[in-house]
Amino acid sequence: MSELINRVATSNLLTLKLDTLAPQAPTLAFDLKDYLWQGLALREKEFRTSVKTFDWSQAEGKVLCVYCSADAIVAQWAYMLIASAAAPYATEVFVGTPVAYDQRVLAKAANDVNLDPYRDQKVVIKGCTDGREPGAQAYATIAHRLADVAQSVMYGEPCSTVPIHKRR
Repeated sequence: MSELINRVATSNLLTLKLDTLAPQAPTLAFDLKDYLWQGLALREKEFRTSVKTFDWSQAEGKVLCVYCSADAIVAQWAYMLIASAAAPYATEVFVGTPVAYDQRVLAKAANDVNLDPYRDQKVVIKGCTDGREPGAQAYATIAHRLADVAQSVMYGEPCSTVPIHKRR
């Protein structure tokens, strides 16, 4: 019987994991639906009181992600009021969910990644992540950038890839 050889381990494929391109910042979710009057709208006076009495210390050193999971129209001043109240505590205020924040950070990281190690290489952009979902923008950004430098670009796992780009 012949020896089994792991062709993936011995290949010259470079694997790029998008979910590891940027550090994961701690986030605090702030859902405005909890402050809507009858699930429809914010009442300014009541909302201002809620913002004043909210324990902002829980946002210390975190990115505050402000969003509304209810189907309601939220005035711009509401986001501004929260951002102002959180300013002494939060490192950043992001309008959107924590998942959307992660996707924005990873898309920016994909745009900033040093491409030199991938020049003239066969690159697999890893599909499975360790919990952080990079999102379509990060995948599209890195594929677009690698198309100029890599010999080939694939998506998925080294043992089962989908071809994305191959230099002619």
